[in-house]
Amino acid sequence: MGTIHSFENEKLIICTMYSDPAFLEKAENMLISEFGPYDLVSADYPFSEDFSAYYDGELGGKAIRRIYSFEQCIDPSRLAAVKTLTNSFENTLSEDGNRRVNLDPGLLNQGRVVLASTKNSGIRIPLSGGIYAEITLFFARGYWNVLPWTYVDFQSKTVHDFLLDVRKKYLRQRRTWLNSK
Repeated sequence: MGTIHSFENEKLIICTMYSDPAFLEKAENMLISEFGPYDLVSADYPFSEDFSAYYDGELGGKAIRRIYSFEQCIDPSRLAAVKTLTNSFENTLSEDGNRRVNLDPGLLNQGRVVLASTKNSGIRIPLSGGIYAEITLFFARGYWNVLPWTYVDFQSKTVHDFLLDVRKKYLRQRRTWLNSK
């Protein structure tokens, strides 16, 4: 029989999508007040132009993606609670029933990126409170690898390069934790 161990903390990432920078700024302030400062932030990339215009109507314009990595790593069992909280932030910032910012939290560790979702499917694992988790990328042979269901922007070199930087930072943090035990 295996021994049960506590989970190692993982890097919290939050993928934002917006069209109006004022809504992103409000969301960013809410995220920082809840999760502390971020240590890395991706460059903005034009989601609508590069990948899909799916979110343009709801967001009120051309969707732009930005990903935040938070300095404080968290217990991965908190992912469902984080998703529930980011959904409440989206609701607070909505106008006329439309989200003005999309907030998708996830976790990164040395071997994978997991994203949270409210939508069930055959590839998602129930966590709690109607929240599911999906492995979006896995790390092997020195780079991020996609899966058949990986979101199109998470298949891009832009996102992979950013997440490599996040992974390096996480590995340094993890090494410090392990050496302090």
